[in-house]
Amino acid sequence: MTKKVLYEPELVKITEMAAKKVKEFIEKEGNSKLNLRLYVTGGGCSGLSYGLALDDEINDDDLIVEQNGIKVVVDSFTVPFIRGSVIDYEESLQSSGFRIDNPNVRSTCACGHSFNV
Repeated sequence: MTKKVLYEPELVKITEMAAKKVKEFIEKEGNSKLNLRLYVTGGGCSGLSYGLALDDEINDDDLIVEQNGIKVVVDSFTVPFIRGSVIDYEESLQSSGFRIDNPNVRSTCACGHSFNV
């Protein structure tokens, strides 16, 4: 049986800079089948935390966004918490890393690592 793949292009956006960084990580891993998985988990001061991982599995309840040459995979639990978000990558003298701009966030903890919707 062929797995049904659901593409939802407006679910999240990934900037060119973030996509470039993900491509670098995928190349370093040596597995061209890897995708970027975006998920939320319970925890932190405000209740939810983001997670990003490279993953070569696509589950039956996953939705996929394909932009800038990257597939972003999101499980059905995560969808309502991140709809409309933008995944970006920033580099500065003080730090570098992925940042998620989420229009659904109502509050964050003081350290900025968890959020509430």
